[in-house]
Amino acid sequence: MTNSTSPTKARRGKGSQRFLVVWFLLAVFHVFPIMAKEAESLAQDEAAEKRLVAISSELRCLVCQNESLAGSNAELAHDLRREIRGLIQAGKSDGEIMDFMVSRYGDFVRYRPPLKGSTLLLWFGPGLLLVGGIGGLVVFLRRRARLLADTPLSEAEAREAARLLDNDGRKS
Repeated sequence: MTNSTSPTKARRGKGSQRFLVVWFLLAVFHVFPIMAKEAESLAQDEAAEKRLVAISSELRCLVCQNESLAGSNAELAHDLRREIRGLIQAGKSDGEIMDFMVSRYGDFVRYRPPLKGSTLLLWFGPGLLLVGGIGGLVVFLRRRARLLADTPLSEAEAREAARLLDNDGRKS
């Protein structure tokens, strides 16, 4: 059997592949950016939008819990930002908005909760765990060192060790 593919057909195939690659690159780098639009601010007032970002960056997303409300894309985060925007437009101060959020969701919603009786464990718990862990490690290591201290062999143990060493030397 002969190969029916001629060199000109092979060149045409490579040319069409190059055309597709060029077309793809043009689309990605020139056409798609033209179609992209700048993200529009949800608030008409730019100062209100800056206040929204400042307030929401101090609040924890209740869904994500390790992300700020400003950076979260959770649906609840969108709702809370919308509510904060409404409070800003209603003329509430930053303190009043924070108090509203804390009264609704508790001190957990703040990244920096106030120091009070109910948050003492939150503030000092990690340090107490660290000190307790280091103390436990020190006690463990001291006990282990006492148990591993050099103790002389008894006569029976010395004879057994000598016997094992002599037998080991004979087998070699």
